[in-house]
Amino acid sequence: ILGQTEAQARALEEALGGEHEWRGYVCMRYWHPMTDATVRSVARFAPDRIVLLPLYPQYSTATTASSFKAWNDLARFNVPTRTIESYPVEPGFIAASVELVRQGLTQAGKQPLRVLFSAHGLPERVIKAGDPYQSQVEQTANAIASAIGLDDWSVCYQSRVGPLKWIGPSTDSEIERAGSDKRSVVLYPLSFVSEHSETLVELDIEYRHLAHEKGVPTYIRVPTVGTHKLFIGGLANLVRSVL
Repeated sequence: ILGQTEAQARALEEALGGEHEWRGYVCMRYWHPMTDATVRSVARFAPDRIVLLPLYPQYSTATTASSFKAWNDLARFNVPTRTIESYPVEPGFIAASVELVRQGLTQAGKQPLRVLFSAHGLPERVIKAGDPYQSQVEQTANAIASAIGLDDWSVCYQSRVGPLKWIGPSTDSEIERAGSDKRSVVLYPLSFVSEHSETLVELDIEYRHLAHEKGVPTYIRVPTVGTHKLFIGGLANLVRSVL
């Protein structure tokens, strides 16, 4: 994930162009480079403006807000700092997603199928407390489905851990339902923008095995947007807009 995120940072620098000296820094919450190290790197660069750009398209207190807090607790820069809170329907992000999902549909061929938009789950109590994440995930899914003209699709949630009740339906239950309905599955992880254990293991290995076990005729997992030019162009537009 670090290599992919660095590639996104370099691609974003290139997309922003030569008008200014842009520098993209990777800052992670649970692996290196962590916030304190990135703050020190940014201090050495001595920028005149800072933009905090989350790689979470949909806002959540558990992810975006937590990352912003970690930065604000450590960063002491006397320059303007702007934040991009979320971009669930940003045109470049949606266009890149549409292109990738269409490729998955082409791969599936002419057979009865269902598109599953899988997102990382959250405990239900977080959403009931006012977190906008689920609503924004649904906005993303609606935008993609409308652009393609899908008639059989659903939003589902993966990566559940712990004893709390989580938002649903779960991705595994939707795969089981597709098997019961004899529908092939084209699955797109719309809340992730890079590949990691929750796509490469959970979706590509565990859920693929489940799909086979439950009688899903064909299971196709659509890749994340990564460094797709439309996605990176959309991020560049967001950065320009807040500056």
